[in-house]
Amino acid sequence: MIDKISASVEAALADTPDGATVMIGGFGGAGQPAELIDGLIAQGARDLVIVNNNAGNGETGLAALLATGRVRKIICSFPRQADSQVFDGLYRSGKLELELVPQGNLAERIRAAGAGIGGFFSPTGYGTYLAKGRETREIDGRMYVLESPIHADLALIKAETGDRWGNLVYRKTARNFGPIMAMAAKVTVASVHDVVPLGGLDPEHVVTPGIFVQRVVKVPRSATGPAGFKQAAVAA
Repeated sequence: MIDKISASVEAALADTPDGATVMIGGFGGAGQPAELIDGLIAQGARDLVIVNNNAGNGETGLAALLATGRVRKIICSFPRQADSQVFDGLYRSGKLELELVPQGNLAERIRAAGAGIGGFFSPTGYGTYLAKGRETREIDGRMYVLESPIHADLALIKAETGDRWGNLVYRKTARNFGPIMAMAAKVTVASVHDVVPLGGLDPEHVVTPGIFVQRVVKVPRSATGPAGFKQAAVAA
């Protein structure tokens, strides 16, 4: 019997190796798998490469992970904002590498990995520092830059509801990078608020099929709302 429900966040992340490339879903706080990030902090893996839309807010979630000093590099499109003090301090002191990727290119590079595409040409970034040392090509009179796919060892994503096969339904725009990250990683761990029996999800509403998900963890809803900056305890 296929049952991908993990007993706890700790169990779901126990085998995360040092040096892993980890994709973390979320657009700022929306869709950020806060409990899974806390679990990764507790698990202790080091020398990580993190792929995310931004580089953390305040002192919690992704920012708290960066503050541990166990992240070697972050690949993101929006690293600096009013409350990105953790990233700012690490980057300015040379303790954190940054690969800056325009948001559309970031999404497509992740999607390309999941779709088995070896690379693609994008006009975004041509003629800027981001294209330095990269292959360029003229196509129909317009210049493009070659972009490579981003693969991951682990993806941490947040969904609203799942079943024991790993089929997932998201809450509105909180899905953001979740579906493509699930496709691009060797192991995908999804946190959900509700687990339903097989057949309890309308197939037309399933966004991420279970074939792309290896582990599902049920977590309680945060009293702080969808941003989830204050994490609740994980239900075993």
